[in-house]
Parts: sequence; C-alpha cells; structure tokens
Amino acid sequence: MTTPVVLFTSDVRDFDGYTWHCAPTTYLEAVLGVSGGLPVILSAFGNRLDLDAVLDRVDGVVATGSKTNVHPSHYGVTATEAMGPYDEARDATSLPLIRRTIERGIPLLCICRGLQELNVALGGSLASDVQDLPGRMDHRYPDVADMDGKFAIRHGVTIAAGGCLGRVVGREIEVNSLHRQAVARLSDRLAVEATAPDGTIEAVSVKDAAGFTLGVQWHPEYWAATDGPSKAILEAFGAAIATEAAKR
Repeated sequence: MTTPVVLFTSDVRDFDGYTWHCAPTTYLEAVLGVSGGLPVILSAFGNRLDLDAVLDRVDGVVATGSKTNVHPSHYGVTATEAMGPYDEARDATSLPLIRRTIERGIPLLCICRGLQELNVALGGSLASDVQDLPGRMDHRYPDVADMDGKFAIRHGVTIAAGGCLGRVVGREIEVNSLHRQAVARLSDRLAVEATAPDGTIEAVSVKDAAGFTLGVQWHPEYWAATDGPSKAILEAFGAAIATEAAKR
C-alpha cells in the first residue's frame, strides 16, 4: 500500500542570515508516527505556487499552529502592532491552499492558527486577545519554562453531538490551550464541533466538504502518542489520508 503524502504549511523565519520556510517537528512527528503519513513541507511562496500541481501529489494537508497571527486585513480589520506578529507570506500561501484543498475534497486538518486560517479563508473573522473579553478565560499558555508545562492539558471542551469530532472522541474531553486569538464571526460554511466552558469555539468542520475537514484550536499533535483523544484525532486523519492514497 502506498504511504500517504501529507503537505504541511510553513512559517517564514529569518535566522543566521537565511530566510527559512519551516514547520515545527511535533506536527511532523504526529503525522508520521500516528497518522502514518509522509510529511512534506510546502514553501510559502504565495501565488508563485501552482497549488493544483502540488495537491495532485498529496493525500492530505495540515495547517499548523504558529507564533504568528493571520493578518487582520484578510477579515476586514485594521492591523495594529499588538495584534501581531504576522507572517504575510504564510497567509498568501495557506489561505488559498485551504480553499483549494476543500474544493478538491482532500483531507484537511487545521490546528490552532490553522483553524483561524480556515475560518478566515472561508469568510469568517477573528477576535484578538480573547482573555480581555468579558466572561472569557485566559486561553494563553502558562508562563513556564518547559514545553510539557506549556502544552499541559488545562480545560474541558464540550463536543457537539453527532458531529465529525464527536464520532472520533465522544462528548467531553480535556485539552491544552496556547492561543490568544479565536473565532469571532464564524464562517457560514463552518459548523461548530466543540466549545470551551466560556463559549469560545474550539473546533469546527466544513459543512459542505467532500472529504475529512477538521479544525481544532488546541494542540492534539503534542500529545498524539500518549493522550487518548489527541491520538484519536490523528488516527482519524490517518484513516482519511489512507483512503485518499488508495484512490491512486
């Protein structure tokens, strides 16, 4: 059986005199080790890329989390420095990539920034600094030095009955939380799959998607090898990419 090929969005970073197109290893490891996919990183060259030529060769797409935020101009809001940092090269690549992936029915998993990109790509908007909104929790990661502490499981989410995510993980799970932005106006094409206790949208699916399409605001990739719900999400994505690869 052909190993499914999975395409990852990349961040653009400047380091050691070079400009890098890169993705965090935790996402790649989760797809390689749990989903059974072969990770490939897509360079963030925007409209210079032939996305159909790329998508012809892959069986799934992952939009990763990132330290950067989607530029507010993509959802009609004036940008401020406080809403950053930004990565406009990633925006120019990931937003059309997400739209085209959905149009072609290729399995899509969007995590953290990836969920926010999914909502914006389909016409939704984002709220910045959710912790400052009335009645909202502080969804940012705790101020600790070690990565396990930053990605520690912190709060529950309620899963919508009968949805894509509910069929994978059940009705109530515990998740980590490392974000300060969240969905504001939900795209008309998205269905809510999970919410936090304060009402923050934590997971979505695409109503009219022909293939597996799921966005989660938390980070299942970090604990995919040890946490049951996290593993189940990556395994569900793995089943979808395996089915896609079998069509070749």
